[in-house]
Amino acid sequence: MKLAIASLLAGTAAAFSPAFNGNQVTSSTQLFGRTPFISGNWKLNPQTKDEAVTLATEIAASITADSPKADVALFVPYVFIESAMGAVDGKLNVGAEGASPELNGAYTGAISTAMLKSIGVNWTLAGHSERRVIFGETDDYINAQCLKIIEEGMGVMLCIGESLEEFEQDLAGSVCAVQLKKGLKGVPKEDLDKVVIAYEPVWAIGTGKVATPEIAQNVHAQCREILAGMYDQEGADSVRILYGGSVTPESVDELMSQPDIDGALVGGASLDSGKFARIINFQTA
Repeated sequence: MKLAIASLLAGTAAAFSPAFNGNQVTSSTQLFGRTPFISGNWKLNPQTKDEAVTLATEIAASITADSPKADVALFVPYVFIESAMGAVDGKLNVGAEGASPELNGAYTGAISTAMLKSIGVNWTLAGHSERRVIFGETDDYINAQCLKIIEEGMGVMLCIGESLEEFEQDLAGSVCAVQLKKGLKGVPKEDLDKVVIAYEPVWAIGTGKVATPEIAQNVHAQCREILAGMYDQEGADSVRILYGGSVTPESVDELMSQPDIDGALVGGASLDSGKFARIINFQTA
């Protein structure tokens, strides 16, 4: 497998591209024009450095010459980043689960983009629902994160998504529109190569529930339509939009066969090297 590691490590996503009950949106893009991006979010796991190294090593070993042409990344706790980088030996990218919009000063517990870049990090998450809900990160704060990450020359994976109540009220598109517009405020079109969107319906994260491929595809197409309104169709078509929310070996193939689903942000299954290996080695129709 020839991973698009060069572009990933350079902080580019030019080849990337990245549901609901309401109006169906037809995709304006040719799927597979964007390089798929399979990523894992370890969250507050595992508990020891040795476990992290073992897991990262096993995941890296699953990437072979027969694997799909895709970018692969792991977003891991700060304390494991350098150890995981050593374990994967360049076969995939290791990113951070977040970054402060501040570069220095009296911000106890914060980690800056400059700190992350200094150890070789090129991708960082922003806007994950757990950060929004549990830690109270606002759209303005998330936007400041995105701008600082991009300013540092790194890539940002902006997470968006609606709650179950919002989904049932057919508000998924409206919620995603607000989060996209606020999260990417001030990001020019020329910096979209440093942006990946991860659509994660909050009701599907860690619950075992997965949006059907049709629902996920419809939301992704709507997100691309929103991006086209914010920028233009060319810009929208260049952005990879990933699906997250209890992605499993059983669901990945059908999800990845949809024209606007350009990859996955995987939670629980990325902590099981066998399951994540199958997701990395997805098969499309």
